[in-house]
Amino acid sequence: MKKIFCFTILFLLLQLPGIAQTIPDSNYVDIAGINDSVKVYKKTLLFFDSNNVATQENLMQQQFVPLTTYDYRQNIPPHLVSKFAYLKIDLYNSSNAADTIAFYPGLLYDKIFFYENTAGDILKYAGDGSAKGFCKLALAANEKKTFVVKLDFCRHDYNFIRPQLIRIDYLATYKAVIRSKTIEIRSVGFLLSGMLFMMIVFITVNYIVNRRKEFLYYLGYSLLMFSLIFLLAQISSTWGAIASFFNGYFDLFLLILGNVFYLAFSRHFLNTNSNYKLLDKTFKIAEWFLLSLLLGFTLIHYFTDFYPLERFLENLMKLVVLGIGILFIVIAFKQKQRLIIYLAVGSAFAIFFSSISLLILLLNVSPNGIFSSALFYHEIGLVFALAFFLLGLTYKNRRELIERTQEQEALKLDVEKKDFENQIAIIKAQQEERNRISADMHDDLGAGMTTIRLYSELAKSRLKDQAIPEIEKISSSANELLNKMNAIIWSMSSSNDSLGNMVAYIRSYSLEYFEDSGINCHITIPEHLPNIVVSGEIRRNVFLVVKEALNNILKHSKATDVYITLERVSDGLKLYIQDNGAGIDFEKLRQFGNGLKNMKKRMDDININFSIENNNGTLITLHRVVKDANFS
Repeated sequence: MKKIFCFTILFLLLQLPGIAQTIPDSNYVDIAGINDSVKVYKKTLLFFDSNNVATQENLMQQQFVPLTTYDYRQNIPPHLVSKFAYLKIDLYNSSNAADTIAFYPGLLYDKIFFYENTAGDILKYAGDGSAKGFCKLALAANEKKTFVVKLDFCRHDYNFIRPQLIRIDYLATYKAVIRSKTIEIRSVGFLLSGMLFMMIVFITVNYIVNRRKEFLYYLGYSLLMFSLIFLLAQISSTWGAIASFFNGYFDLFLLILGNVFYLAFSRHFLNTNSNYKLLDKTFKIAEWFLLSLLLGFTLIHYFTDFYPLERFLENLMKLVVLGIGILFIVIAFKQKQRLIIYLAVGSAFAIFFSSISLLILLLNVSPNGIFSSALFYHEIGLVFALAFFLLGLTYKNRRELIERTQEQEALKLDVEKKDFENQIAIIKAQQEERNRISADMHDDLGAGMTTIRLYSELAKSRLKDQAIPEIEKISSSANELLNKMNAIIWSMSSSNDSLGNMVAYIRSYSLEYFEDSGINCHITIPEHLPNIVVSGEIRRNVFLVVKEALNNILKHSKATDVYITLERVSDGLKLYIQDNGAGIDFEKLRQFGNGLKNMKKRMDDININFSIENNNGTLITLHRVVKDANFS
C-alpha cells in the first residue's frame, strides 16, 4: 500500500511542471482560420525592458502584461523609445499541413528580431524581420508554439504597437490597401516633386548662364526639398528598414540642411552683407548653429541610446528655424523693400502651414482625408514659398535688367559726350586755324594785292595819255583778285558763321555789283531773321552761286531789274533770284551750261535744293530745310 501511495505522489510531482506551463487553448490564435489578416492585440502580451535586464535566457521569466492594458500603445512615450519592447503571442496551426504567417507589429521599427519558445522555456532565435518590417512565423501541422518578437523603435515621436497576423499570399494586397488610403497625399507629393524638379532645371540653367552663387545655394535647397517631398510620397504608409531610417533620421537631416542652404541663398540673393547688416550676421550665426546641432543630433542618434536628448535637439533645430523665419519676416516688413518682402511673404505662408501641420500631429488627428494630413499642409507651405521666390526672382531680374540698361545708357551717353567734346575740340582747332589763315591772308596777301593795285593806279596816273593795256589788266586783275580773297577770308572767319551775316554780305555785294550797271537791284529780307548758325562751307557755296547768278543776269539776261528775296517757309528758308529779262533758253545752254551744273553741284553738296525756271524772266530758287537752329 505504501508503495502504491509513493508512486502516485511521485507521478503527480513529475506532472507539475507540465501543468504549470499549460496554456489555455483560448489564448492561442489559430492561423489556419485566418483568410487574409486579423488584429491580435487582444491576444498579445507586452514587456517593456525599461531597465535593460532582459536577455534571451531570462526573457520568458519577465513580467509580460496584456497589450490591451498598456495605455501608450498608440503613442510610445519618449523615454521608452530607446528601450526594447517584447511582444509574446501563442499560435496554433490546426491544419494538417505546415503553414507560415506574417506577424506585423506596427509602425515603425529600426530592428525586429523574433524568437520561438522551445522546451523548458528556452528561446531560440528564429530570424530578423527588420528589412521588411514583419516576421514570418512558421508552424508545423497541428503545432502549437509561442513566439516572442523583439522591437527596437524608430527614433521619432509617432511609433505605435498594432500587431496583426497577415497571410503571406495576402501580404501584397494588404500593402496595396494601406497605400491606397494615402493616394491623395502621395499624388500631391509627386506633383510637388515634379514642380521642384522643374525648379531644379530652371535654377541650373540660371546658374550656368549667370554663374551667380545664390543660384547654386538655391539649387542645393531645391535638391534637398525635392528629395524630402519625393521620398515622403514614395515611403508614405510603408514599413521596413528604409522607412524607419527615413522617418527616424533622414527626413530631419534633409529639412535642416535644406534650411541652411536657404539661409545662405537669402544672404546672397538679398545682398545682406551690404543692405541688411543685422540680418546677414543673424543668418550666418543661424547657419553654423544649425549645422552644429545637426552634427550633435547625428552623433547622438547613431552612437547613444539617449532619445530624450536627441528629441530635444530636433525640437531646438525646428525652433531655431521658426525663430529665424519670424525675425526675417519682421525685419522685411520694417524695411518695406519689395524684393525682401517677396521672400518674407513666402516664409510667412510656410510658417503658417507648418504650424497647422504641427497642430495636426500634436492633436493626433487621424488622416482620414487629404485635408487632415499634416504632410499636405507642409507641402502647401512649400508651394507658396516657391511661388513667392519666383516672384522675387522675376522682380530682381527685371530690376537688374533696368539697372544694366540705365548703366549702359549712361555709359553710352558718356562716350557720346566725350566724342562730342572731341569733335567740338577738333572743330574749334579747325576754326582757330581758319581764323589764323584768314588773318594771315588779310594781313599779308591782302596788303600785297593792295600794293599792286596802288602801284598800277599810280603808273596809270603818271602815264596819263599813254594808255598801256598791260597796266590796265594788272590793275583790274589785282582788283578782282582782292575781291575774291576778301570773299575767301569772309567765308573762313568763324565770326561770320550766322544767317544774318551771310544775308548782309550777299546784300552788300549785290548792291555794289549792279551799281552803275543800268540794272536796278531790289532786295527783300524779313525783319526778324532766325538765329541760325551757318558754317563757312555753306556761306561760301551759297555766295558763289549767288555771284554766278548775278554774273549771268548781267551778261545774258538783258534785264532792267533783279529781285533778291529771302523768305521763311514752314519747313525752312527759300532764297529767290529773279530778273525781268529774256529768260533762259534751255535748248541753248552750251554757252553757260557748265556754270549751271556747277551751281547745282555746289547746292547738292550742302543739301540745298536748287532749281531754275522761266517766270517772266529767269527765276532761281534755293531751298534749305531747317529742322533746328543748327544750319550746318
